[in-house]
Amino acid sequence: MSSYKDLLKQREALEKQIQEARKRELAEAVSKVRGLIDEYGLSAADVFPAARSARSSSAGSKVAPKYKNPQTGETWTGRGKAPKWIQDQDRSKFEI
Repeated sequence: MSSYKDLLKQREALEKQIQEARKRELAEAVSKVRGLIDEYGLSAADVFPAARSARSSSAGSKVAPKYKNPQTGETWTGRGKAPKWIQDQDRSKFEI
């Protein structure tokens, strides 16, 4: 059985081999990609097209509140689970 120190040395050696293999394979991959780009005359826009603006602009946009608690000033957009202050009540009296 190996000792703790021996195992640590083995791990260091393996990590060094892993880093060297990664550098070598990345260099090969970049070389292949550059060759394909040159061969087909591609531009950055061809390889990495812009994201769809219609979808990205709506994602994460805030919605204006529709209801307001007159006692605390807390608001609710009308989306998701209703807060306790408006549950089981006529929502029209809380509209903004």
